[in-house]
Amino acid sequence: MTSDIVDGGPDGSAAVPHPAWLPTAAFAPIGRRRVAVVLPDGNDDAEVAATVRREVAAATSAHGGSVVGPDEHPDLVLVLEPTATGSGFRVVRDGDRLTVSAARPTALLHGLFHVVRLGEAAFDGPDGDEQHSPVSGLRMLNHWDNVASHPRHGQVERGYSGGSIFYADGAVRTDLSRVAAYARLLAAIGIDQVAINNVNVAAREARLLTDGLDDVARIAAVLRPYGIRTHLSVSFASPITLGGLTTSDPLDADVRTWWRDTAARVWGAVGDFGGFVVKADSEGQPGPFAYGRDHADGANMLAEAVAPYGGLIHWRAFVYNHRQDWRDRSTDRARAAFDHFAPLDGHFAENVVVQVKHGPMDFQVREPVSPLLAALPRTRVALELQVTQEYTGQQRHAVYLGPEWSEILRWQARGDGTPTVAEDVARAGGFTAVSNVGDDPYWTGHPFAQANLYAFGRLAWDPTLDPSDLLDEWVTLTFPGAPAALREAIHAILDESWLTYEQYTTPLGVGFMVRPGHHYGPDVDGYEYTPWGTYHFADRDGVGVDRSSATGTGYAGQYPEPWRDVYESAESCPDELLLFFHHVPYTHVLHSGTTVIQHIYDTHFAGVERVERMVEAWESVAHLTDDDLTARVRERLAEQLRSAVEWRDQVNTYFWRKSGIADAHGRVIH
Repeated sequence: MTSDIVDGGPDGSAAVPHPAWLPTAAFAPIGRRRVAVVLPDGNDDAEVAATVRREVAAATSAHGGSVVGPDEHPDLVLVLEPTATGSGFRVVRDGDRLTVSAARPTALLHGLFHVVRLGEAAFDGPDGDEQHSPVSGLRMLNHWDNVASHPRHGQVERGYSGGSIFYADGAVRTDLSRVAAYARLLAAIGIDQVAINNVNVAAREARLLTDGLDDVARIAAVLRPYGIRTHLSVSFASPITLGGLTTSDPLDADVRTWWRDTAARVWGAVGDFGGFVVKADSEGQPGPFAYGRDHADGANMLAEAVAPYGGLIHWRAFVYNHRQDWRDRSTDRARAAFDHFAPLDGHFAENVVVQVKHGPMDFQVREPVSPLLAALPRTRVALELQVTQEYTGQQRHAVYLGPEWSEILRWQARGDGTPTVAEDVARAGGFTAVSNVGDDPYWTGHPFAQANLYAFGRLAWDPTLDPSDLLDEWVTLTFPGAPAALREAIHAILDESWLTYEQYTTPLGVGFMVRPGHHYGPDVDGYEYTPWGTYHFADRDGVGVDRSSATGTGYAGQYPEPWRDVYESAESCPDELLLFFHHVPYTHVLHSGTTVIQHIYDTHFAGVERVERMVEAWESVAHLTDDDLTARVRERLAEQLRSAVEWRDQVNTYFWRKSGIADAHGRVIH
């Protein structure tokens, strides 16, 4: 078999990227039927309505069906009902007719893609009447793309899939067809908002807000037909760097005026613009602290400027001291977000969304859920996930993150019977994630990393979905008509790959044992004596960070009951988080019955063995897909195995030399 990917767009993009979960064959169940599209003229989203018509026309043209009128015995009816309410869609099966209806074209487009997902199953089975609505109106992707390539981070910060789909050679791409294909993929999984530039806003990216607005409008025009609103990341210092003011104090009248005037220009250029994303007073980014103000002061000033247009301010809670003294064990980076933001609950304007990372540190392979998510009941909060795999293999490793995200979304901060994280944030906030795509022909570098983007969109729409089922959805759509052996092998490779990655990398809640800077590969002490506050404190007697209230940093006390008590004691703390919360001897016995040191040895050997089985599973079915995809996956799995062996040998050797305790099974440790 050969690939249908064609490289070489006029500005370096792939002219025909991989179709991901929307290959032509996935539309066959719709395309071979009689389809009626009933969309009254004059609706507010005419461009999206045109997209619905275009999708149906393309499907029927490709597969021999036809577009018919509603009175011509259609098999499928897509109908806009302006009297309906809500952002979801209704699906009614009545005899041999399937009807999808919605109040707005964007919801109808989502309904169309729902039928594509179901395939033939949408038209089979008993009569039924179902309502499908997203739990939140905020389902957003943040792109960390740079207009001008950054000297250290390149075109996309923490990007592992090539260059930006939006920018090339220091400007917005002339050909935005790749962006249109991306928007279509996002609409199919329910994403409705995209921030198009890096939260670490450099000088060139800052100008998107002013003299780059025409180009922002061009991107927005490509996203709009798929029901997606455009957002920008902005620098808090813009009144100084762009406006010529001497201050960006949020209480300064001239600063407030500058932002009001800027907002007017932005919405004048892009009428459906979504809002601004702000990283302030974090990792060197400017913010209100310079003027003695707090985060609510800064966010509310911007919120006032965008409020007349229905705009949002996404204010990131990733704020901590990155110049910490590693000798001082009383300081704790994990505490920072809660300490800064919990006292401000109820102080933020209604159109401010505080964007909280899922854990207290930085997207590690295993962290506790951030206590801040339970500490802001009077504030709009969005959960922030990382689809790009910065600390989980950088899309060189096959690591499906759906199970991790599902655990986070279902976690109940106040114990059994109380709202889940998903329910808390859906109340008034929503779901955001850092995108993992680039101009790579497969979008995500590793073809299997597409599954993470797919799962995020589907879980943001409905957090109760089973991540294993979502994996099967992605496989079925992406490899339509594939033999069962291929589908089963891909599922087997990915289903427990997050736990496999955890096994051969960082044990029991320890994080950051990576090479500083690029964060790929093992370096057990890489961050141990740095100002970044990411320590494991391993010594000859034990390992882990004491975050108890009794003897440690007090971080455990930031949780409500019952978790405060669960995490406070090493005896009750879950094994997988033990070293995040406690410094314990290597001989400490886990709930699993093994010691900490033996767990480290066992899991690192087991993790490599599991990767070896992943390689074997792929080789057994590689002949069943096209040559290019086969080669790409084979190359990535080979690197994953090499890296897993390196992780195993470095981590096991490090802790053997620290502890002096041999492996009980006598395996080779260097």
